[in-house]
Amino acid sequence: MRLARFWMNQLIGWFLMTEPVLSSAPQAWQFGFQPAASPMMEGITHMHNLLLVVISSIALLVGGLLSYVMIRFRFSRNPVPNKMAHNTPLEVIWTIVPVLVLVAIGIPSLKLLFKLDKVQDATMTVKAIGHQWYWSYEYPENQITYDSYMIDDKDLKPGQLRLLAVDHPIVVPIGITVRILVTSQDVLHSFAVPSLGIKKDAIPGRLNETWLRIAKEGDYYGQCSELCGTKHGFMPIHVKAVSQQDYETWVQSKVLLPSSTQRQKGIEKGKA
Repeated sequence: MRLARFWMNQLIGWFLMTEPVLSSAPQAWQFGFQPAASPMMEGITHMHNLLLVVISSIALLVGGLLSYVMIRFRFSRNPVPNKMAHNTPLEVIWTIVPVLVLVAIGIPSLKLLFKLDKVQDATMTVKAIGHQWYWSYEYPENQITYDSYMIDDKDLKPGQLRLLAVDHPIVVPIGITVRILVTSQDVLHSFAVPSLGIKKDAIPGRLNETWLRIAKEGDYYGQCSELCGTKHGFMPIHVKAVSQQDYETWVQSKVLLPSSTQRQKGIEKGKA
């Protein structure tokens, strides 16, 4: 009964193009995207829904036309085929209509690409640095730096997610624009948080830029999405969105961690 109810909710959510699973982490048997938690992901979701309508309409139209042609012009009904080679109005229509469809797709997609690419008046900056196999984060304005490691299965506490929970998440306040600078110290990594619409390559010697703005407090999870080595699947990303007051309290209580100790820990984990 529970399984039937689960699948019914999933199907209803898919047909209505809504999110049946209200979570910022992947769920078993989940369909569709994770719920959008930032303007970037909202734009991506809306674009996806538009394209879904367009491609579904085209598929239905083409399928209907093919079915009509196969039935209407089958050999039993047309033993002598029509030798007409051209139909100017029809040729004009099937040239103009695809152009209009491409324009309808191209305009919002370009607007979305520009929106994703341009950081909109960022209030603060967080730098994410990929390592084999963990992330380190820096807050330049507050002189805060620390490393973030995945919590092993044996150390997980109730409510923590396997392969996604970390010891030190990224902490950001809600309601403000945060610039994310992404780079790597060794090999290619990729900083990806699906519910925030973020996926940016971390390249050694290069600084890539993205941004986020979260409206609601909560925990948002992602992972490195670049094949960076044997422990590629063990360097998750955890973004914790809190109120401005809680963020200020966290900044004041945060101790500047000596990176050498955790760097050595990362080396030992990489060799394990």
